Amino acid sequence: MASRSPTELLTSLGPDVPNQPPHSTPMSSTSGNGDSRTPPNTVQAACLACRGKHLKCDGNTPCGRCQIHETECIYVASRRGYKGPRRNPPNPGKRPASDSPPSANGDTCSLIASVTRPMATAPSVSTFNPAVVVAESPATPFTASGVNGLQLYRSQYLNGGGALVGPDTQPQQTIPERCLNSFYYYFYPGHPSVLPKEHLLKMAKEKDLAHLLAAMRWVGSLYIDVGPARATYFEEAMRLVYAQDVVRDGYLVQAMVILLIGLDGSCQQEKAREILSHVERIAIEIGLYTRAFATLHGGGVPRVEESWRRTWWDLFVVDGMVAGVHRQTNFLLFDIVADNIPRPMYLEDFDDQVFSGEEREFSSFAYRVASIRNLGRMMRLPNNGFPSEENVSRIESLLSNWRMHLPPTKIDSLNKDCQLDEMMFQAHMINHACSIILHQPLSQLDSSPARDVTACAPHRAVQSGDNFNIHTRHIIKAACEISKMVTYNVPITSHTHFFTCVLTLSSIVHLSKWALYFIHDEDDLRQQVRLNIGALNKLSNVWKAANTASGQVRGVAQEIYRAKKAQQTNPQFWVGFTQEEIISSMAADEGIMSEINTMLTSAP
Repeated sequence: MASRSPTELLTSLGPDVPNQPPHSTPMSSTSGNGDSRTPPNTVQAACLACRGKHLKCDGNTPCGRCQIHETECIYVASRRGYKGPRRNPPNPGKRPASDSPPSANGDTCSLIASVTRPMATAPSVSTFNPAVVVAESPATPFTASGVNGLQLYRSQYLNGGGALVGPDTQPQQTIPERCLNSFYYYFYPGHPSVLPKEHLLKMAKEKDLAHLLAAMRWVGSLYIDVGPARATYFEEAMRLVYAQDVVRDGYLVQAMVILLIGLDGSCQQEKAREILSHVERIAIEIGLYTRAFATLHGGGVPRVEESWRRTWWDLFVVDGMVAGVHRQTNFLLFDIVADNIPRPMYLEDFDDQVFSGEEREFSSFAYRVASIRNLGRMMRLPNNGFPSEENVSRIESLLSNWRMHLPPTKIDSLNKDCQLDEMMFQAHMINHACSIILHQPLSQLDSSPARDVTACAPHRAVQSGDNFNIHTRHIIKAACEISKMVTYNVPITSHTHFFTCVLTLSSIVHLSKWALYFIHDEDDLRQQVRLNIGALNKLSNVWKAANTASGQVRGVAQEIYRAKKAQQTNPQFWVGFTQEEIISSMAADEGIMSEINTMLTSAP
C-alpha cells in the first residue's frame, strides 16, 4: 500500500480536535552561536559540550555557550593523536596537536546508532549530568536499552548502605514529588521519551509544562497509594491538555501520549482511542516526524533533540500496539514517512544491514521500532481478517528475519549483566504477539473455549481441525515464548502495560489447546497457564485492564477444568494411558485448580 501524505492523513482523521486553538507558532529555537562581532578567542582546549558539537569555545569557565544552554561546563585534556609517552623530548618549535577530538556524536541518533567507537573518542553525556546514564552510545542523551534502564534509573535511589530505596519510601517527600518519582521509577523505562527529571524540572521554570507534569504525576500515582490526589491529577491533566490556550507542541504530544497509555491500562479504552486520534493529528500538524522539528525545537541541545525524536517513535509504537492488541484502530501513523533519524544512520540502513556488509549493532530502541513496523506491514495485508497463505508467508519472513538477524546481545531481553533491557523486552513481546495475530486465523486450534476472554479485544472465532498445521505450531510456540518472558527476575509492573494484552493473547492459545483433548505434555501447558495468571494478577495491582483479563482467564480455566473432570468419569477417556499417567494427570489438575482458586480469592 502506497504511503499517504500527511495532508491526506489529516483529512482522514475528520474534524479538528475539539476545544483546541489554531496551530500555534512553534517554539523559537535558541541559537548556539556567540556574538559574531566579537573575534573568537584562541584557547588551549574546548569544553566537552562545545567539543562534542564541533563548535568554537571561548575558553571561559563556564563558557558562553554553556551559560546560554545551562549545561555543566567541563574541560578535560585532549588525547587526540596521543600514542603513548615519547622517548625523545618534544620539539619546542613544533605546533601542538589539536585539542578538539573528532566527535562520536555528530548527527548520530541514539535511536538507531550503535556503539562501535571507544569511550575515549567523545565525552559521555553523563559527564555533563551524572544523573543521565548512557547505555549503548557514548553520546546518547537518554538511558538507552542496551543496559537496564529501569535498574539504572533505580540506582539513583540507592542510599548510603546500598539498599534500594523506592520513590514511595524516600523521606520528606510531598505527594507531587512522590508521584513524579514514581513515574520515572516505574513508567519511564518502558516509554523513555520525556526529558530526564532534572532537565525537565529546569525546563519547567522557563516554559509552562503544567499539563505534562500533571499527566506524569497521574500515571505515577497509579503505582503508589496517594489517596484522592490521583483523581485530582487526572482532572487537572485533562483540563490542561484541552485548554483553549494550550500550545500545540511536542510537550502537548508527550502529555497526551502518557494520558492515553494510562487510560488504556485503566480500562478506559474508548477515551484512550479518542486522545490517540487527537494526538495523531497534532503530531502530524506540527511535523514531529520530520528531521527539522528536532533541530528547530531542540535549541541546539542534543538531549532535547533526542527527546523530540523519541516522542515521535514512542507515539508510533503506542499507536501500533493499540491497533494490534485491541483491533479497533488501523495504525494510522504507519503510513507516515518519517525522516527524523539524522545522518549518518537511517532506518533504511537498519533494513539493509545484511546486504551492506557492515557489522553493526543498533540500539534496542531501533529493534523495538523495527518490530512494530512489522506489525504495521501485517495490518496492511489485504483481507486482514483471513489472509492468504502467500501473504502470511511474506509477513512470517519478516518476523523470522527480525529474530534471526539479532546480534548476540539482543537475542533475549537481558543484557550481558543479566539486567532487563525493557526496549528489547517490548521488541520481543511485539514480535511474538504479531506471530499469534498473523497465524491464528489459519490455525486449526478451536478458540471457542476462550471466547469469554475479551478484556483486550473481541473474540476471534477459529475453526478446529483434525491436525496441528504449521500455523497452529507458530501460535503455540509464540504463546510459550510470551509465558517464558514472565520468568525474568524483575518486577512484572516494571513492564509496559501493553504486556497485559500480550499475556492475554498467549492465554487464549494455551486455554484453547488445554480444552482440546488430553495430551502427554499437559503438565507443561498447565504451568504456562499458571505463569500467565500469576503475571496478570501482579499487573492488576496497577492496571485495571489486567484485573479484568486475569478474572476472565481464571474463569475460563475453571470451566475447562470442570469439563475435563466430567470427561474423566468416562472410562473411554483413559484408553491407552497407564495407571501412573492417569493418577499423575488427576493430581496435576487438582494442583493447578487449587492455585487458581487461591489466586481468585487473593486478587485485588
